[in-house]
Amino acid sequence: MQKHHYLNFILLFIAVILTGCLARPERPGIANRPPAPGHHIKPKTAEQLKEKYADIVGLSPYQINNVALYNFIEEWIGIPHRLGGQDKRGIDCSFFTYQLVRDIYQKDLPRTANDMAQVVKRKYENQLQEGDLVFFNFSGSGNFDHVGIYLANDRFVHVSTSKGVMISNLKEPWFRKYFTRAGSI
Repeated sequence: MQKHHYLNFILLFIAVILTGCLARPERPGIANRPPAPGHHIKPKTAEQLKEKYADIVGLSPYQINNVALYNFIEEWIGIPHRLGGQDKRGIDCSFFTYQLVRDIYQKDLPRTANDMAQVVKRKYENQLQEGDLVFFNFSGSGNFDHVGIYLANDRFVHVSTSKGVMISNLKEPWFRKYFTRAGSI
């Protein structure tokens, strides 16, 4: 009988330990962090997509005409950077630009940012329109080592090495410092 009580005590102890683990509060920064890149809730309709990106780029929804462009961005937003990457496991800035231009504007570009910069029709910053390319020289080498696609109101989509595919502002001091060329395809 004492063996039976001992076994019940062990089972009760194990049950308390296990349920105690389940009842712990969530740790900040782990369970409460935003969804992983590429796993966010996507807008369901073209109107929702327009509303979301109009707010991000500082337009009204009726000014968003190229729904395919913003749908493409929505599919890639948050995908991490990977040097030489060409898929949703990781992508680099030049392949993202290459893919977007090919899929949305049906035009071919060279594979590298530096080569892309050589084939665009140069523009001044105040002439930029949706779909134009913006180039940066972070290395100081004289080559273009980063490229993005202009959207509107100084916003552009690109692949950040730290945050993946994202929308940034050309007026941010970091980008302002290294922004070196722009042009249309």
